[in-house]
Amino acid sequence: MTEQTDSGPKAAPQKTGPEVISGYLKTLGSGPGVYRMLDAEARVLYVGKAKNLKARVSSYARSGPHSPRIARMIADTASMMFLSTRTETEALLLEQNLIKQLKPRYNVLLRDDKSFPNILVSHEHSYPQIKLHRGAKSEKGDYYGPFAGAGSVRRVLNQLQKAFLLRNCSDSTFESRTRPCLLHQIRRCSAPCVGLISEEDYMGSVKDAQRYLTGKSTAVQAQLAQEMQAASEAMEFERAAALRDRIRALTLVQTNQGINPAGVAEADVIALHREGGQACVQVFFIRANQNWGNRDFYPRLNGEEDASEIMQAFLGQFYQTHEPPKLLLLNTGLDDTALMEEALSEKLGRRVEVAVPQRGEKAELVGHAAQNARESLARKMSESATQARLLDGLAEAFGLAAPPRRVEVYDNSHIMGTNAIGAMIVAGPEGFEKSQYRKFNIKDESLNGDDFGMMKEVLTRRFQRLLKEDPNREGETWPDLLLIDGGAGQVSAVHEVMAELGVEDIAMIGVAKGVDRDLGKEEFHRTGTRPMALRRGDPVLYFVQRLRDEAHRFAIGTHRAKRAKATMANPLDDVPGVGAARKRALLAHFGSAKAVSGAALADLKAVDGISEAMAEKIYAHFHAG
Repeated sequence: MTEQTDSGPKAAPQKTGPEVISGYLKTLGSGPGVYRMLDAEARVLYVGKAKNLKARVSSYARSGPHSPRIARMIADTASMMFLSTRTETEALLLEQNLIKQLKPRYNVLLRDDKSFPNILVSHEHSYPQIKLHRGAKSEKGDYYGPFAGAGSVRRVLNQLQKAFLLRNCSDSTFESRTRPCLLHQIRRCSAPCVGLISEEDYMGSVKDAQRYLTGKSTAVQAQLAQEMQAASEAMEFERAAALRDRIRALTLVQTNQGINPAGVAEADVIALHREGGQACVQVFFIRANQNWGNRDFYPRLNGEEDASEIMQAFLGQFYQTHEPPKLLLLNTGLDDTALMEEALSEKLGRRVEVAVPQRGEKAELVGHAAQNARESLARKMSESATQARLLDGLAEAFGLAAPPRRVEVYDNSHIMGTNAIGAMIVAGPEGFEKSQYRKFNIKDESLNGDDFGMMKEVLTRRFQRLLKEDPNREGETWPDLLLIDGGAGQVSAVHEVMAELGVEDIAMIGVAKGVDRDLGKEEFHRTGTRPMALRRGDPVLYFVQRLRDEAHRFAIGTHRAKRAKATMANPLDDVPGVGAARKRALLAHFGSAKAVSGAALADLKAVDGISEAMAEKIYAHFHAG
């Protein structure tokens, strides 16, 4: 059916709402599964799971009563998709996986779900290294964690170095040492690299550290105390003093742990606090009867979810990418605790218990987490209100149509054209959105320090990708305002790029240092208008300075990392098939990468662990052409 207009036939609007939903009921079974509700543009509005698909979908087909949020969702639904599963547990796991992938508008979404660091005692070497590890657990060794952040790990590592004198240097550094490093001089390492401790004694220290990290600190301290007493009686006072220092270091580690529950060996303590249509979920990590830090999360809400729905969504999405502990302590119950326990137990491979404690030490832990959630949300709401005022002021100062929801700030960094990078930071109503930061390695080597050319390359790549991935600007990754670190020349270069790409409706401001390059005398450049300035002391001026400084910090940091990587690059890293073990063997045999590159084929074949085929491959790599 079509409608006639003066401009010709026009397709009738696609039907939405309960009538569309009821059309699916005839073909649906009564088993478990996952459903998706889509709008007229085929965008996913909502992902849900059901024990009985037909019963759940029929509830949406009825006229009501529904909450305003559900009513809006039903009214927007133009089509649905279904996937049957064998069990409700499978449906729950699939639902949370799809939510994380598709980020539907009407689901509770966990944002900025980053990985958590662990402590790794590596088994790649006969003298194990102890270090921070983040990401997939692919390296051989024992992992301890998770910790709330890298700072928590570094504090523990610092104290463990004092207590157990374990090395933290890389294997390649270890192999190349000829004399003890500074860490040995300040009593942080026993210098196994130069043979100042036997392999047996070093492994004893490793085992003590591992016992401590598994919660057996009392036994470790008792053993060290006995050793100290024996050394003192044998008049080995230097050894006794060293053992005394290790005991003190262990005591300091325990002091720094904060809340150390005696009756809870392993748990995640999770508390939710809601206020003003926002929520904070606080997670404390308890491992080996020690508090290994906490992290707060601010899930995206629609304003009408109840506490159990928020908590269920959080647990499902959070443990998609993190390994659950044996026990979860919550401050609010779930609609189906048994189902969540079954899903998490299936993921972990052993039983996971979910509890809402009412008394005792566990209840105190949950209460402490709830207090932190309440205080964190209060700070967040205060910061958001301040940020909203600053964005309003930014719009007023520069005549923008509305306060920007996404501000992208660009800067370049290089030294005489080398290791050039472009950097983009993002800010919005929630402050800096660090998960959205991006770096751009400058590909056009002919630019050789041409700041205008580099900025044009960065903006071209950025907006070509946006036009390819989201040409209709339906997502949240299109900026409302561009801030460019530079003056009229930079603004002109960026304007040229935007005109070529047909994206000329995004506001753009260049921030130049101004007279005498003095902070506070910045000039602001826009296409087609005269430069302007803001009065000293204007909060908007400080806000823009903070945005520019953050972009500069990110650009400089990224550039330094790239430069350091280039400086420390080992030619053996580029040889296909040469991993850590073969690299160690080659360096141990020849002494340096340069010697390897000049070695004869026969000499390469003589290295232990290097086959004839690999020797030929290495020789060909360094003698190509």
